[in-house]
Amino acid sequence: MRFVTFEVEGKARPGVLSGNDSVVDLSSAGFTSLLEFIASGEQGRTKARQLLEAAPEGAKRPLKSVRLLAPIPTPRKLICVGLNYLDHAKESGSEIPSVPTIFNKFATAVIAPGANIVLPKVSKAPDYEGEFAFVIGKGGRHIQPQDWAKHVFGYTIVNDVSARDFQRATTQWLMGKTFDTFAPMGPWIITADEIADPHSLDVKTEINGELLQNSNTRELIFKIPELISHLSSVFTLEPGDIVSTGTPAGVGFARRPQRWLRPGDDVVIKISEIGELRNPVVAET
Repeated sequence: MRFVTFEVEGKARPGVLSGNDSVVDLSSAGFTSLLEFIASGEQGRTKARQLLEAAPEGAKRPLKSVRLLAPIPTPRKLICVGLNYLDHAKESGSEIPSVPTIFNKFATAVIAPGANIVLPKVSKAPDYEGEFAFVIGKGGRHIQPQDWAKHVFGYTIVNDVSARDFQRATTQWLMGKTFDTFAPMGPWIITADEIADPHSLDVKTEINGELLQNSNTRELIFKIPELISHLSSVFTLEPGDIVSTGTPAGVGFARRPQRWLRPGDDVVIKISEIGELRNPVVAET
């Protein structure tokens, strides 16, 4: 199943896709947000299946009649992993990490599919990073690597937009990572049962039709089991937490000449079996 948050008449609603052209409103089953739905566990999924089968009057809408938002517009945690592809670590001039490099983005960075990435006036080095992300379903602390599948609700796409000049100004990356609009996400969360092997997915980023990143999640240095175990050894993972697993080689700062994001760019991230995330780029006014 593919779950979304969509907007109708100015109100955000959780939904589940029916085929490729319709969405069923989960508020019909009493859920006010996708975060609440994920936290409901198997009980919620059962209700979603029943809704899909019954499609009661008024619950089903044409997908083209609604506006998709980020699947979880205000996540409790948006956790990011740096230098997690071997080729990207090398192009960054960094040593191969022996433990995951972790940072976060604030919820104010999250934007919807199709929403504008706004290039801040104060940065001269805005960059793109196409990333595969997983969403926590069952929370916990001190989760063992072999138990990872019990804790993953599903998968989505994130663009870890980065202001390299701010990122590299100090040893802490946060300020370069969490400008407003710097976390496009979506278009949906596909449930874990729909993907046989999340570590065998093609990850591509195109700008204006030019292929700039082309890799596969098999190249991740730290895969989902290690990441869940490592993160939960420090803090509690909660339903709806999003972990963006890092970007492969091909980012703008490593190119010669360097290729920064520019107003008018059309950025598309494609991940096999999940879908594509498209966002235009504009200048801050």
